[in-house]
Amino acid sequence: MAAAEPAGAPRGSHGARVASYVALIAEQLGFPPERCRQLSLASTLHDIGKAGVPEAIRIKRGPLTPDERDEMERHAEHGRALLEGSSSAVVKLAAEIAASHHERWDGAGYPNRLCGEDIPLSGRIVAVADVFDALTSRRPYKEPWPLDQAKAHLVANAGSHFDPACVNAFLARWPEIIRLVAAGPPASEP
Repeated sequence: MAAAEPAGAPRGSHGARVASYVALIAEQLGFPPERCRQLSLASTLHDIGKAGVPEAIRIKRGPLTPDERDEMERHAEHGRALLEGSSSAVVKLAAEIAASHHERWDGAGYPNRLCGEDIPLSGRIVAVADVFDALTSRRPYKEPWPLDQAKAHLVANAGSHFDPACVNAFLARWPEIIRLVAAGPPASEP
C-alpha cells in the first residue's frame, strides 16, 4: 500500500503526515491493505478533541501551566466523546485512536494510564507517527528537530514511551519516511 495522503486531508497538514507514517507502520506490521487504509484514514482524526481546547492554550508560545497542561490533555477524551457511537468502522477506530494515542508503553501516559498491550495497537501506532511528526515540525513553541535527532528519540524511548514493535516497524521504513518528509512542504503547525 502506498502511503498516500487520505482523500480530503489537507496537503502538508499534521494529520496527513501522521496518516502517511501510520500507513507505513501498519503495512510493516503485516496489516492487510484495507486495514492499513482504515488506520491511516482514522488517524487523521487523532487530534480532533483539540477543538475543545481553548485556542490560547493550543497556540501558546511558552510552557503550559499545570492547569493548561490538564486542559490540553483532555483533548484525548474530548476526541473520544466526539467520535464514539458512530456506526462507521473507520470513525469507531478514530475514537479508539483519539482516546489512546497519548498512552505510553510504560503506563505514564494519559488519559487512562494504560500500559503495554492494554493500549490498543491503533493508538500505539499513532503514538510513534504523531510524536515523530511533532518533533520534526515547527511549532509556536519550538523549531523542528533534524530527522536523525527525532529518530534517535524514538529509539531511546522504545519500551518506555513507545511500543518497541511499532518503533521497529517505523524504522524499517526509514528510507520511505525520509522521502515523505522531503516531498512535503515545511512542517509548521500550531
